[in-house]
Amino acid sequence: MPKEVFVSQEILALVAVDTIAKPSLEALAFAAVLDSILSASHVVAAPDISYSAQDSMAFFNPSTDSLKSRLSLLDQGTILDSRYNPSLEGVIKMYLRSKRVLIQKMLHRSAYYFPLFERELDALSMPMEIKYLAIVESALNPKARSRVGATGLWQFMYGTGKMMGLEVNNYVDERQDPLKSTQAAFKYLKKLHGMFGDWNLALAAYNSGPGNVRKAIRRAGGVKDFWAIRSFLPRETAGYVPALLTTMYLFEYAENHGFELPKTAAASYATDTIHLKKAISFSQLSKALSLPEQTIEQLNPVYKLGIIPQIEGKPQALRLPSTSTTLFIEQQDSIYAAVAAEMALLKKPFPALQTVGAPLRYRVQSGDYLGKIAQRYGLRVSDIKKWNRLSGNNLSVGQRLTLYPKIFPVSGTQNASAVGQKSTQKSVSKTPSIAADQKTYTVAAGDSLWLIAQKLKGVSVDDLKKWNDIWNNELKPGTTLKLCSCSP
Repeated sequence: MPKEVFVSQEILALVAVDTIAKPSLEALAFAAVLDSILSASHVVAAPDISYSAQDSMAFFNPSTDSLKSRLSLLDQGTILDSRYNPSLEGVIKMYLRSKRVLIQKMLHRSAYYFPLFERELDALSMPMEIKYLAIVESALNPKARSRVGATGLWQFMYGTGKMMGLEVNNYVDERQDPLKSTQAAFKYLKKLHGMFGDWNLALAAYNSGPGNVRKAIRRAGGVKDFWAIRSFLPRETAGYVPALLTTMYLFEYAENHGFELPKTAAASYATDTIHLKKAISFSQLSKALSLPEQTIEQLNPVYKLGIIPQIEGKPQALRLPSTSTTLFIEQQDSIYAAVAAEMALLKKPFPALQTVGAPLRYRVQSGDYLGKIAQRYGLRVSDIKKWNRLSGNNLSVGQRLTLYPKIFPVSGTQNASAVGQKSTQKSVSKTPSIAADQKTYTVAAGDSLWLIAQKLKGVSVDDLKKWNDIWNNELKPGTTLKLCSCSP
């Protein structure tokens, strides 16, 4: 999903002094995508890597001919167009020389996640190369979160995640669940492939949305080829598929460049999953099982507050090392008794379960301050600062904030709109009334999904998108919308 990307000063300095195969500006755009995600930290510590003077130059500076040969072999075995081009060579060499520790870190992380990805890709008969997409998206960090709210290994926005069946509330964010988010991402990609009939285009649509890809195809004269429409795509998307190809090359030829291949994680770290019907915190589990709290958190990234909630009729999954699972099952009665005693002593229950709504993009206006915005939408200042990574309280006019409102102002406002949806000043009353039993609705001029949803009891914008197979917020007058999951 889209992320803001900046070319680091380290990359610019490298280009300025290097005399061997200098990357082009186009190559820098590719590198910026990888540079922005590879610096993330995660469960695997950075390995200690050193090279002797006898190490082959092939590790750091492979010849153009060898790169052409290897990329040609890759191209023969993949559905992705991985043929040689000078920009790709520049990025590959840049990372081999200046980002070796980061590449090694990704190789080690992959041992934890690639077996899961490969199993799910095989089940859907999808190309195995798609597993590398998670590196470009999140650096294999299940708790990764972009500035605009894209979350998890596969960087789902709230609306797309909900459309794909991923639950989000104040306790749980299934976009951070490695298994559920992976299944949702592959289902979504397969649907995008069905739209465009091409995996490169499906990957581009995953990054920028199918609407941008359709627009680029139209501008390119109807040609459905990534490289033909690339110049018409958003800048980040134009570098997105090449970034995936660079990652694929570095992984496929890791040994040729002196990297240590990861050992299989499953053999050395067996885990089991159990389902809990009562609430318990990570700290309480850590104390009861003599297990580091960090280990519990790493194995269960879906829980946002470090608490496994109690939800009526819906047991919650907990993954633990196999030995700890056995211990919990044997001692669960005494563990829950200790938790109950602790909670009674603290006289402070766990937070009430709350459903999290779609995020709002708020534009700061003159006279705004954090307290005023927080009061208006029923929020805490600390939450607004956390969602937007604000270190202080200063705001700039025109600045965009991501909010998750608990209440909404009575009247509309020019400066707030759902993510991906243009703000509107047209009142709900201007949308023709809709009968309670009405199954379809014909879009009129000035309509929006939000305005239509406001006229329907218990129906959200996401519901309308799901029932009508809509992937963005654009509506054309005269379009007939289904107002339920039933047949019209």
